[in-house]
Amino acid sequence: MGNADTKLHFRKAFVELSTKTKPVDPNDEEFWDQFWSDSLANAQDIFTVIPSIEIRQLRDESPNNLATLCYKSVEKLVKAVDTSCRTHQDQLVALNCIRLLTRIIPYMFEDPDWRTFFWSSLPSGQPHEDDDTLPLAKALVSALCDLLFCPDFTVSANKKSGPDKAEDLASVDSCEYIWEAGVGFATSPSHNPQHDFNRAEILKLLLACFSETIYVTPVGDALVANKWIEYFSSGENRHTLPLFTSLLNVVCSYDPVGFGVPYNHLLFNDSREPLVEAALQVLIVVLDHDTNNSCEEDTAPNMDNLFINYISRIHREEDFAFILKGFTKLLNNPLTQTYLPNSTKKIQFHQELLVFFWKMCDYNKKFLYFVLKTSDVLDILVPILYHLNDSRADQSRVGLMHIGVFILLLLSGERNFGVRLNKPYTVSLPMDIPVFSGTHADLLIIVFHKIITTGHQRLQPLFDCLLTILVNVSPYLKTLSMVSSTKILHFLEAFSTPWFLLSSPNNHHLVFFLLEIFNNIIQYQFDGNSNLVYTIIRKRHVFHGLANLATDPGSINRSLMRKSPLIKKPSKGKLDLIKETVPKERKRSSDSMTSSSLDSPSMEGSRPALPAEPGTLKVSLASIPRIDKMTEKESAHPSPQQLSQLTQTIANGISLMSHDEAAAPASKLHSPAKEEMVEGSGNDDEDRAATPTPSATDSYETHQGEGYTSASATPTKLSRSQSMPIKELNSPKSKTLSPKEKGSTSGIQLQRSFSVLSAGVIMYE
Repeated sequence: MGNADTKLHFRKAFVELSTKTKPVDPNDEEFWDQFWSDSLANAQDIFTVIPSIEIRQLRDESPNNLATLCYKSVEKLVKAVDTSCRTHQDQLVALNCIRLLTRIIPYMFEDPDWRTFFWSSLPSGQPHEDDDTLPLAKALVSALCDLLFCPDFTVSANKKSGPDKAEDLASVDSCEYIWEAGVGFATSPSHNPQHDFNRAEILKLLLACFSETIYVTPVGDALVANKWIEYFSSGENRHTLPLFTSLLNVVCSYDPVGFGVPYNHLLFNDSREPLVEAALQVLIVVLDHDTNNSCEEDTAPNMDNLFINYISRIHREEDFAFILKGFTKLLNNPLTQTYLPNSTKKIQFHQELLVFFWKMCDYNKKFLYFVLKTSDVLDILVPILYHLNDSRADQSRVGLMHIGVFILLLLSGERNFGVRLNKPYTVSLPMDIPVFSGTHADLLIIVFHKIITTGHQRLQPLFDCLLTILVNVSPYLKTLSMVSSTKILHFLEAFSTPWFLLSSPNNHHLVFFLLEIFNNIIQYQFDGNSNLVYTIIRKRHVFHGLANLATDPGSINRSLMRKSPLIKKPSKGKLDLIKETVPKERKRSSDSMTSSSLDSPSMEGSRPALPAEPGTLKVSLASIPRIDKMTEKESAHPSPQQLSQLTQTIANGISLMSHDEAAAPASKLHSPAKEEMVEGSGNDDEDRAATPTPSATDSYETHQGEGYTSASATPTKLSRSQSMPIKELNSPKSKTLSPKEKGSTSGIQLQRSFSVLSAGVIMYE
C-alpha cells in the first residue's frame, strides 16, 4: 500500500510540473523533494509512472521546469559525492536522481536545442562556488564515476564502515576498489548483490548520456565527436584506469552457470547478469569512439581515448588467457545442451560479446596472435557459425551477421586459423544443417552454403566476404567431406549460370573466388581431397559450360531473355536468383550422391532432391572437346564399340559378371591406361564399408569394373576413390605393389589422378 502511495505522489508531482504555466520556484525544496525522497522499488517504476508523451510535453511547453529538474538532480548527485553517501537516505536520493535522469535525458537529445543544455555552466546560486564554471555534463559524469567507487554503495569498504567512518570520495584511491579480479588486479572482493544493482543503475545512466550520437544527423563521412565519451575516456576523469579494468574483469569473469545446479536461474535471482550486460555495452560504446578514425596495425593507438590506449597495451600471456577464457565461456553458453530442458541459464548478450571481441582483436594484435596460436580459436569459431546460421533469416539481426562475418574474415587472414580448421568436428549442436562427419572446415563451408542459399536478400553484400574467407583458408584444408565438396560445387553451378553471371557487372567475382578455391586445394592439398576432385569430375559439365561461355551480344541477350521475368523485377537479387535455380540445377545434375551415398537427414525447411531428368546422365567425358588437357593426353575411355558392348553386357548379364570375374566384356577393356589405374587402389575393406548399395531406382547403374595389373594377367578390382558410390561385388583382393614398383610409379601417380577418376566415372556410367 505504501509503495502505491509513493507512486501516486510522484505521479502527481510530475503532472503538476508539466502542466504549470509558470515556472516552479527552484528554492521550493518541499516540491522538488517529491521526486527523489520517496522510495521507488526500481527503475521500472520510473518508466511506468512517467510516460513518454508527458516528457515531451514538459520539454516543449515548460522548458524552465525541465531545466530546473535536471539542475536539481545533478546537484543532489554532487552532494551525495560530497557526503560519501553515508546514510541509507543519501543512497536512496542518489538512486532516484539517477533513475529520473536516465528516463528524461534521451528525450532531451531529440531536440537539437537541448543538446547543448548540459554543456552550460551551473547557475550562480549553487552552493559550490568552484563548480560555477564547470559544465553540467562534466559535473554529472564526474559524480557518477565517483559513485561507482563509493564504499558501502557500489563497492565493499576496505576499512571500518559506518556514517562516521565514511571515506571522502574525493581522496579515495579507486584502484584499490576494482570490482573483480583479473587483468591488473589479483584480489577478488566480496560479492554484494545490492552493489551490483547500484553499479548497473549508474552504468545505464552513462549509456543514456553517451546515446547523444544516435540523435545527431551525420554529415557525410565525418565522425561527429561525442563530448560525453571524450570526457569520460580522457585524462580529466581520474577513474579511467580502474573503470576500464573493472568493466573488463567483470565481463570476463562472469560465469552464468555457476556450480551447475539445474534450474538455479529460476530459483535464485542473478544480480551479476544485468551488471555484465551494462558493463559490456559501456565498453564497446567507448571503444567505438575513435577520434583517429583509423585502426590500422601501423597506426599509433588513440591517446585521447584512454580506453583504447589501455586495451592496446595489454600484453601479458596470463591476461590474454583470462580474457579469451571469458569470451569462449560466454559465447558457448547458448550452445550448452543438457538432458534436462532449459535447466541452464542462457545469456542473451552474444552480439555485444562479438563486437567486443572484434574491438579487442582490432586494437590489440598481440591478442589476435595469441588467439590464433591456441586451439581455443575453434571455440570462438563454432558459436559464431551457430549465431550466423540462426540469424540468417532474421532481418533484424543483420548487424550480428555482419560482425560475425567480419570476425571470420579477420581470422582467416592468418595461417594458423586455416590449419586449425583441420581439427575433427565432434560437437553436436542444434543447427539445421546436414549431418556430416568431417572437420571444422566442413562445418564452415556447410554453414556458408546455408547462409547464401536460404538467407534473406540483405545478406547479398556479404557473399564476397564469405567466399573470400574460403579462399583464404583453402590452401590449408587437408580433407573435405563429400557433403562440403558438394556444397562448393553447388556454389559454382549457381554462380556460373549464364543468366546470373551476365546479369550484374560484379557477379563474375564470385566465380573467380570459387575457381581460386579449387586451384588452391588441388595445388596444395590434392592428396587428401579425393572427395572434392571426384565431385569436380562429376560436375565437369559446369566447367566446360563456363569455358565455352558465349560472349557475343546476341548470346548474352538470349541468356538474359530466358530469365527476363526474374531480371526485370527490381526486388529480385542474387539470393532470389540462386534460390529459384536450385530445383532446376538439381534436375540437370548428374550427381546421384544425394540419393545414394548421402542418405542423411535433410536441413530444416529443405526440399528433397529431385530425380534426374531422362537423358541428362548420358554425357561422356570422351565426347567433350579439349579433354586431352585435363587427362594429360592419356586415353582413359573405351572406344564407342567397347562402350556399346559393355552396356549391352551389363544389361543382359549382371549376375554373370558377379560370379565370373574374368568375363569377356571386361577383358575387352584392357588398355595401357587401365593398367595404371591400379596404382591408386585403396583399402578394400574401407571401400566395402563406406559404399552403400544402390537401389533399382538409382540414377546410375553401378557395377563392378574389371582391370588388369601390369605385373600379371590375374584379373583384379579396378582402382577407385573411397568416396565413389560404387557397389562392391564379389571380387578378389587387389594385388599389392612392391616398394620397388611403388617407387617407380610415384612420379606419375599425381599427374594421372584425373585420368584415373575420370575413367572410373565413365566405367560406371
